[in-house]
Amino acid sequence: MNIDTAKATAEAEIRTLLDNWLKAVRARDIEGIVSHYAADILAFDAIAQLQFKGLDAYKKHWEACFAMCPAGPGGMIFEAHDFKIAAGSDVAFGHGLTRCGGVGENGEVEAHWMRVTVGYRKTNGKWQVVHEHFSAPFDMQTMKVLDLQP
Repeated sequence: MNIDTAKATAEAEIRTLLDNWLKAVRARDIEGIVSHYAADILAFDAIAQLQFKGLDAYKKHWEACFAMCPAGPGGMIFEAHDFKIAAGSDVAFGHGLTRCGGVGENGEVEAHWMRVTVGYRKTNGKWQVVHEHFSAPFDMQTMKVLDLQP
């Protein structure tokens, strides 16, 4: 297999991983979500803690996030846009934008755009997320998250 074919294959495998992860997030399937992460995941999220070390810590964080987001039709919003991937034979990274939030009890959408960068490693033939970083732009003077649009 030549280098271009190997890169295209790796990118396709990661896109499938990303699609399956998104399905798990939208289904609020905690076990499905964390099945995509390596045991030694290091995650930086836009809320709660400075960092999450290890699968157990990040799983608890996902559980807390779902507790904050409304469930049901029209409830939780989680979208991925403009996700780009650069892949080698055993290491890859991706980046894009996500829109996360929900529909409040008053029926109004409360969602913001964030940036996401993901690091992948292939071990024993399986791609897993080893690093994930969500961040939200904010105003330094007011310390409020900016409601920017792509």
